[in-house]
Amino acid sequence: MLPVSYQPDVLGLPFEQCVLLQPADYEGPVQSTLVRLRPTANSVKAILYLHGFNDYFFQKEMARRYQEHGYRFYALDLRKYGRSWLPHQLPNNVRDLREYHADIDAALAVLQAEGCATVLLSGHSTGGLIAALYAQEGTQRHTLAALILNSPFLALPQNWIVRNLAVPLVAAVGRLTPNLKIPGSLSTHYGASLHRQYRGEWEYNLTWKPFEVFHITMSWLRAIHIAHRRLQRGAVLTLPVLVLHSDQSVRGNSWSDEYFRADGVLKVSDIERLAPKLGTHITVASIAGGVHDLVLSPLPVREQVYEKIFTWLTVTLG
Repeated sequence: MLPVSYQPDVLGLPFEQCVLLQPADYEGPVQSTLVRLRPTANSVKAILYLHGFNDYFFQKEMARRYQEHGYRFYALDLRKYGRSWLPHQLPNNVRDLREYHADIDAALAVLQAEGCATVLLSGHSTGGLIAALYAQEGTQRHTLAALILNSPFLALPQNWIVRNLAVPLVAAVGRLTPNLKIPGSLSTHYGASLHRQYRGEWEYNLTWKPFEVFHITMSWLRAIHIAHRRLQRGAVLTLPVLVLHSDQSVRGNSWSDEYFRADGVLKVSDIERLAPKLGTHITVASIAGGVHDLVLSPLPVREQVYEKIFTWLTVTLG
């Protein structure tokens, strides 16, 4: 692969980005965007991070923590998200999560061309689901040294009736009406707990990660449903996997300070139940007081998160 050309990123230097062009799909031209923290040393260890739903990469602190521990840091804005979202596209719109494999393949090719011999794949929420599927099915899965999942989206958080009756019906209809939009189900309270404009401490682009989440398409929900079924039938991951999650979930129609110290998106019990089934070398760790994106938790909790990650990496990879 020829060397890519990096440009300054929206996060400001030393963050840089390059656009990875992909073949057109049913909506037209497609691209993904690779972001890196400019390397300060010639390490051969690197991490590739995948964001969640209604999301993009903006977690500068996380990137610097990995760099401080000797890892080159890269993040991928997947097609139709964040930096990669083009005007003619519906946000987040895919018909099969395997469409993201091409984005990951292209990113891994860049890492390999830049001398990264030991590569970790990390994903948050929907990015965790995508990462786990790639580690099971992706064409370059053999190049991955380990997998780190931050509150992975392994099951829908709705009740039994919705998950087992309504969603399969919607998934079947979605094959016929793929672009039909339905409201997203994320509470606005989670976004309020994060962004500085509301109740949180973080600054990010509200166009790319809106307070009221994007509508989803029927085809996206169908793709999620099929991916969950594939993964829940029993993944056979043999690489080391670290799964991190909060110790509790919070739901409700009204604001509560619990959103500062609990997962306001997924059911922790689903992650606890399903994560051990992902493969043969799985470590699951609960983070007391963590929010859904654990690296956006209050600082004392973030310190626990990073301590877990880097202790595990030292033990697992040396």
